[in-house]
Amino acid sequence: MALLTVPIIDVAPLLAGDAEGRRQVARAVDQACKDIGFLIVVGHGVDPTLCQRVFEVSREFFELPLEQKLNVRQWGDDVPRGYSPVAAESLSYSRDKAMPPDLKESLSVGPLAVPEDPYYHCPAAGKFFERNRWPERPAALRDVWSRYYRVMEPLAARLMGIFALALDLPELFFHDKFDKHKSVLRVINYPPQTESPAPGQLRAGEHSDYGTLTIVRHEEDPRPGGLQVLNREGAWVDVPEVGNSFVVNIGDMMMRWTNDRWISTMHRVVNPPRSSALDSARLSLVFFHELNYDAVVECLPSCRGARPAQYPPVTSGDYLHMKFTKTTTFAKGTAAHG
Repeated sequence: MALLTVPIIDVAPLLAGDAEGRRQVARAVDQACKDIGFLIVVGHGVDPTLCQRVFEVSREFFELPLEQKLNVRQWGDDVPRGYSPVAAESLSYSRDKAMPPDLKESLSVGPLAVPEDPYYHCPAAGKFFERNRWPERPAALRDVWSRYYRVMEPLAARLMGIFALALDLPELFFHDKFDKHKSVLRVINYPPQTESPAPGQLRAGEHSDYGTLTIVRHEEDPRPGGLQVLNREGAWVDVPEVGNSFVVNIGDMMMRWTNDRWISTMHRVVNPPRSSALDSARLSLVFFHELNYDAVVECLPSCRGARPAQYPPVTSGDYLHMKFTKTTTFAKGTAAHG
């Protein structure tokens, strides 16, 4: 029977090196990715005090006056480095669906130490390795976020290894495709809603993620108005908020690689009830794991069988640039449908 809600999976066997336990985890991950595209990970080994510290410094940043936050505004529409204010994006446009702008703000950083190697600075690299825009306040933010980013990198790599095992591939199959990754850490603030949203307006409109996988950390005491997933029966279901866990979902790259064996599931962040809208601020730590910009994603031989490839080959860089542009140019009348 297909999963219609998001399962909780203990990945502790990954850290223990237990062969049979790893196989069990791989089977559970395969089912989750086939049925609903989301899983809740426990037993991950990440220090919860670090996560709490990221929430603390992030909250300090978002409580600053808008003009101070705008001092580190994103370099451009297709460069997620810096601050993006409320209503600057409409994620539904990434699916060519016109909806009001999203009721969220965010701060984003990318790779922390970009080498001088031409790979990172040639024309083909575009803006994927643009320098980060670190705010001056709070003073501790850069150090705390950097420590968290460096913890997410190996966690994502371990999850990619389990993905490979779940697909009957060598555990390190994907690793040379993200050894020069362009992953983004984005902390999203969903502020209290002092006014009623416009018709159809959400905290984050329905969308799928663009990369390989996304790792989300919720606050331990979340407020109303959270994440929902569209299951295979066409119903929106709440993602359970489990203590000391990460919500992991696959993105479009994994769906294309697996020829739709796995699904990059539509999801959204809903508004709180009006009765609690003034006490509904919530933060999410979101790590978007991305491939090397020149990594080619095409149907894996093990996922073809009698079914023809459903997608043409595409590089991670080309696909990501297209999605960024749709999301941020919705109000400009430019490339929203390019």
